[in-house]
Amino acid sequence: MRISTSQMYSRPVSLMTQLTAEADKTQTQIATTKLGVTAVSDAAAYIKLQQIQRATTADATYKANITVAQGVVSQTDQTLESVETQLQRALELATRAKNDTLSNSDRASIGAELSSIRDTLFALANTKDDIRGQPLFGGATGDTAYVKNVDGSISFAGTGEPSAIPIGDGESIQPTISGQRVFSPAGADMFAVLGNLADALKAGGDVQAAGATALDGINASLDTVALARASVGARGARLDLQADRLTDVAETREATRSGIEDTDIPTAVANLQKTLTVLQATQASFSKLNSVSLFDYIK
Repeated sequence: MRISTSQMYSRPVSLMTQLTAEADKTQTQIATTKLGVTAVSDAAAYIKLQQIQRATTADATYKANITVAQGVVSQTDQTLESVETQLQRALELATRAKNDTLSNSDRASIGAELSSIRDTLFALANTKDDIRGQPLFGGATGDTAYVKNVDGSISFAGTGEPSAIPIGDGESIQPTISGQRVFSPAGADMFAVLGNLADALKAGGDVQAAGATALDGINASLDTVALARASVGARGARLDLQADRLTDVAETREATRSGIEDTDIPTAVANLQKTLTVLQATQASFSKLNSVSLFDYIK
């Protein structure tokens, strides 16, 4: 078989070119710690990486939402705790107001304090969350949860339920509760209860009936707030579980991504050394071949 001079030279040149390209590629993979997966080099791996990237981006949004929701839940619970404190004081005052030995002046003083508690509860009912600036106990719309009417009564100004926050694929949570469920559920409007008792105490006279009605109403309000706090606590626990789940999923996803995309440095270094060794041997052989003259062949 005849081998032309061009064939004799082109084969080692082609091999050196290939080995140099392979060495450069491996060096880049080591330097960047990435294999450089593309749609051309590995279509299946490229598609999987795109899916992982989209899922990671979505989960980052969900994690941010969870952080916001956790902050709102915490503030809601703290506010409800303050509401409980005010109602406990109102309960003490209502119990004291039924005492027959109190003078009208004493009852009027208690009535004034109850009015002050009512105002404090009104302010608490209109608390806005520190993160979004929305009413904690508002509805789906409106910047104010409760308003004070011309006649002095207090009423809910929102509509619907508080907006839900997405925390996962197909999952969302209301981090707070509508004020109607906390401050003025049917038959237990704490503003009306305290207002009626305060007015009766300021008017003087027998307040036994008004005091008994107020005690029932305040106790009912305390039960309502306790249920609200329990509900908020359950939502907080759900948020914690969802945050942990997203963390676990992220770790699993990262391991999958790393297995597809990241360079195995020890293996890459070994391959690079092997490639460079072969390249050096090929270069040496080619250099030796290139130095051979016609006289060396006919000796």
